Amino acid sequence: MRSRAAALAGLVALALAGVEAWRITTPPPSLRTASQVVEVPANAGALAIARGLAAAGAIRSPEGFLLLALVRGTLRTLKAGEYEVPRGASTLDVLALLESGRVRQHPVLHPEGATVAELARALEAARLARAEDVLRVARDPTFLQAHGIAAPSAEGYLFPDTYLVVRGMTPEQILGRMVQRMQAKLTPELRDRARARGLGVHELLTLASIVEREAVVPEERRLIAAVFWNRLRRGMPLQADPTVQYGAGKERQALTRADLEQDTPYNTYQRPGLPPGPIASPGLAAIEAALDPAPVDYLYFVARDDQRHHFSRTLEEHRRAVLRYRLARSRATL
Repeated sequence: MRSRAAALAGLVALALAGVEAWRITTPPPSLRTASQVVEVPANAGALAIARGLAAAGAIRSPEGFLLLALVRGTLRTLKAGEYEVPRGASTLDVLALLESGRVRQHPVLHPEGATVAELARALEAARLARAEDVLRVARDPTFLQAHGIAAPSAEGYLFPDTYLVVRGMTPEQILGRMVQRMQAKLTPELRDRARARGLGVHELLTLASIVEREAVVPEERRLIAAVFWNRLRRGMPLQADPTVQYGAGKERQALTRADLEQDTPYNTYQRPGLPPGPIASPGLAAIEAALDPAPVDYLYFVARDDQRHHFSRTLEEHRRAVLRYRLARSRATL
């Protein structure tokens, strides 16, 4: 009788082991046709992680997950973060993913001519950081000092590029990476060329940011840079609309006469010289244009269409061009 009971118990145990083995090796229903994104909280224990994975549909058996982690000696070394569990993954595959720490990376585009405020909104939309936290860090004196930025803001010091951001990174880490990229792009040779033109890094980025926001087609960057250099040499105000937009808090919006009359440090219609700092992130091409303006004597330009400008040497020529292209645009809207 006892041997029969023992045999029955053995069969039951074997059957349970077989079921558990099936649960461990077979992907759950949610992974049969698509991958699954899961988040492993920081400081979570192995039991909480196993239960969370099961609740998210990434594994069938939390007990099997814990057993595998115990056997592999990784119960206490599983890494927090956001993971993309591939389609068809077994429990062992999920465990190996958390052991490796290969967390999901989110591409974040910070394009040429974008502002810190635009970046903050993009990061918040992707649920990677709160916009208010990004803006706070960009103005934090401790952050700025740590990265060698002698300015009240990181505006203009973030290199425009596509960055891979991991959920859980702090705004300090995200912005820090962008600042470091800009510092790497500003080579000693570029800095020497700026000094030869009487510009520090701050002034270079300021001028380049205005060129970046004014130019649409690449071949006009050096022409627009030349206009600003010619005006600076003559003590003329730059009269750059993007700087007024920045000072008035009207990013990429049409300006009114009241905006042009508003007295802000960034109103380059009223104040000669460069504004106090960059108005956006300049790309390398805009920085190069600021250091190598076209050899022309233009002092004015006006938009011909959404991309190109008409350049003039005299105020009279400029006024005629303004009337011509404004008339053409008004006809196009009729």
